[in-house]
Amino acid sequence: MRTPRLVITICLALAALTLPMASAAAAPTDRISDAVTPTDQLKTGDVGAQVVNGQRTTVKENPFVIAGLRAGGGGPQGQSCTAAVVGKRKILTAAHCMIDVGGAKSYVYGDDDLTSPGGETFRTKVASHKVHPRYTGPNSWQTGYDVAVITTEDDLPVPESQWAKVAGSGDSALTAPGKSGTVVGYGKTAASGGSGVLYKTTLPVNDAKNCQVFNIKVNPDVMVCIGFDDGRTATCSGDSGGPYTVDGVVVGVVSWGASGCDRYSIMARLTNEMGDWARKEIGGGQPGEGKFTVGLSPAAGKVEPGKHISTSVTSKAGEPGPEKLELSAAGLPSGATATFQPTSVTTGEVAKLTFETATSTPKGTYQITVTAKGTSGSKTAGYTLTVGEGGSTEGPKPAATPAAGTVSPGGFINSTITVSGGTGPISLSATGLPSAPMFLPSTVNPGGSSRMSIAAPFQRGTYKITVTATDSTGKTGSTEYTLTVG
Repeated sequence: MRTPRLVITICLALAALTLPMASAAAAPTDRISDAVTPTDQLKTGDVGAQVVNGQRTTVKENPFVIAGLRAGGGGPQGQSCTAAVVGKRKILTAAHCMIDVGGAKSYVYGDDDLTSPGGETFRTKVASHKVHPRYTGPNSWQTGYDVAVITTEDDLPVPESQWAKVAGSGDSALTAPGKSGTVVGYGKTAASGGSGVLYKTTLPVNDAKNCQVFNIKVNPDVMVCIGFDDGRTATCSGDSGGPYTVDGVVVGVVSWGASGCDRYSIMARLTNEMGDWARKEIGGGQPGEGKFTVGLSPAAGKVEPGKHISTSVTSKAGEPGPEKLELSAAGLPSGATATFQPTSVTTGEVAKLTFETATSTPKGTYQITVTAKGTSGSKTAGYTLTVGEGGSTEGPKPAATPAAGTVSPGGFINSTITVSGGTGPISLSATGLPSAPMFLPSTVNPGGSSRMSIAAPFQRGTYKITVTATDSTGKTGSTEYTLTVG
């Protein structure tokens, strides 16, 4: 049996050579690592040096990246974490970068190499910060929700077009196993090496079941496992909070991993409620969102199968002034079509939108998304289309499968919630636990389903969880899930 290796919550970094990206083999059962060391506190004597191969990069190439410093930080100039600029005075990083370590925090922008002071173009202090409400204190990274949004004292010198775009619950496909993304960070280039120089590397998304090589669970509901188990290229201490980007969108922030920087890297997942929370805290629009407004009047309608119904697409110019908008629609039921007259308008003009159904179009209530794409980005508006009688007049009826489960204290367990009946979009909620379960998605249509993710209390016992479904008319229905913690 090999001696267990230490694991850290990693502020992670990369080295100078790139090795071939072969598929990672499953870890042998005698390689179990302990997750014990917080953020940038990796000690040189923990393990021998293991180069973490990456490539040098620049802020010019990654204009959203910014270095996190703290009084007493272990890196050059006190570098401790990495982060991403996401707004005029907003920065996205890991919660443990703010909670798990002391010392006054500040940020430096524009420097590719912190080992030579004076290269930066900008410094600012932290005015305030918010961590995810389920990140409850030091070492909470072990159970996830390791994400924070920082507000700086000064405006950040990054144009809006270059802010990092943050994923949300609608972007789950971006963290599917097999996808590949890039990590950028100022952290260590080896477990016993230096830090403070900006590197990048490319790492694949893995199926979480292949990443259970640590003494704490890699929970796929709130974490993304990336990289390789042989350390050919990885993240390391100093990269914590740095962005993991897939297809131009930040889908995770660096959270924790092995102290040897030679195993998988674990990201705080943003393609779920965590990303929705971060986007709400950031405020304003995401990069790529249009500066204009778009709406539908009316925003709902009812039609019999084989008939048609119309609405008007309205728009208003924003700060950039008038712009041409290309119109499209998605989410139509089977056999239905959407016709715009005209197919493109200039902001301020009105287009007629006609939904035509077929005699074979199933009866029900459908959420249709209308997209307007202009030079400043895209905006969407929703239309609720009811075909025939639509949903049931009895209200929604949720059901849990399975309806009961057993989990260890502090563990996670899932159940599928399927809703029959109801009208229009149906929102899901639950009571009965200190920490409310999370639904993905949180809103479904009649006949739809959602995954309920439950974070178990640390106190043993049996808990009755009441799941409530509320439809667009205000009617509700409920079901029970029995959770045994033992």
